[in-house]
Amino acid sequence: MAKEHHYVLTTKWTGNKGEGTRNYRAYDRDHVLMADNKPDIPGSSDPSFRGNKTRYNPEELLVASLSSCHMLWYLHLCSEAGIVVVDYTDKATGTMVETADGGGHFSHVTLYPEVVVADVSMIEKANELHYQANKLCFIANSCNFPVHHVPSCRVVEKMD
Repeated sequence: MAKEHHYVLTTKWTGNKGEGTRNYRAYDRDHVLMADNKPDIPGSSDPSFRGNKTRYNPEELLVASLSSCHMLWYLHLCSEAGIVVVDYTDKATGTMVETADGGGHFSHVTLYPEVVVADVSMIEKANELHYQANKLCFIANSCNFPVHHVPSCRVVEKMD
């Protein structure tokens, strides 16, 4: 039997400026994402949709979920394969396409993981493991759009 994992999160709208949703311009899109024993995440909509540019929007959080899930699987696979990763940074991007009815969907996300490994002999296998990480990523497996990877890998610079 497959294991199930359940997640509980509270989303609280904080954008009522006194008139509720009386009209499209009467309210802010600000909200807070909350989970027990974790810091709150301030959210809003994308600034293109009257959102607060200082808060995370759902589209950014989706890209972030893909990026962090890939990274966590990748690091796990590297540790099992004897690949010593000493640094990892991903500057992930996503493209959302608006539809004529006002909705939209992501057309793709591209991850750009920059990996630093301990030894030159690890680079080839380190690059290969991105494919396996993508196959195992829970979030990528839940998407109906492609998740691309453009990894780079280098050896840590030795300090003299």
